[in-house]
Amino acid sequence: MSRPPFLTLPACARAYRLATSRGEFAVHEALPSGAPRGTALLVPGFTGSKEDFVALLEPLAAAGYRTVAVDGRGQHETEGPHAAAGAYERAELARDVRAQARALGGDVHLLGHSLGGLISRAAVLDDASAYRSLTLMSCGPAAISAPQQARTRMLVDALGTLDMDAVWQEMRRLDGKTAESAPAGPVDPELGAFLYRRWMATAPGQLMSTGTLLTTEPDRTAELAAVPLPKHVVSGVRDYAWPVPWIDAMAEELSAARTVIDGAEHSPNAERPAATAEALARFWDLS
Repeated sequence: MSRPPFLTLPACARAYRLATSRGEFAVHEALPSGAPRGTALLVPGFTGSKEDFVALLEPLAAAGYRTVAVDGRGQHETEGPHAAAGAYERAELARDVRAQARALGGDVHLLGHSLGGLISRAAVLDDASAYRSLTLMSCGPAAISAPQQARTRMLVDALGTLDMDAVWQEMRRLDGKTAESAPAGPVDPELGAFLYRRWMATAPGQLMSTGTLLTTEPDRTAELAAVPLPKHVVSGVRDYAWPVPWIDAMAEELSAARTVIDGAEHSPNAERPAATAEALARFWDLS
């Protein structure tokens, strides 16, 4: 999961609930000092939330972009049904993204991180009319790597039998035990408390359904390549979910702009936010 480098919103940002045709979604929105050059909608990944983008808000606003990071249904501060019951299927989540984009006025620069990239891709394939560009960040062409599939299936299975706290404790025990898992490292107590609260607030059905999506997603790169929308593929120099060569090949097939963020791994948005924001604004300026 992404670890935000800090949690306090910058002065240019506020938290509120975005009203859409598909319900309300918790968001963080940052506004530039002058007229916006455009609007960006940021969609988080598996086990993530809008806070994963907190370090991008100020630099993107400074670059002239109205920037809105969202909690998807069942994520953190956006309500969703406890059980899956079809509510968290890829098509449903993609329709949520389209509703969010339209509520923001349309013509948005859409960015999806990791799982959020798969959902954003589905949203664009369903109907690209609400988007000005698409950025896939730390997201590959299909299902995640085999070691991560095994790890994610373990999580999905555990969610079917254990409560959220018990699963959290087991995840912490497993963190860092394999080279393919997200780097653990020391966690600031305030951040650790937030990560636990976020986990406990996330609907188990959302995690089970989206975890299954990550292990079964087909390759839809050719479909996306046919959509006449500016595309950007961003990653770190290493990625434990999708090997970087997979991401490179996907970008080439998409004829997409390609940015590799030096010093970053699976979460450039949190690990190297200044360089990531610069790359995003540069792409959006040309889109």
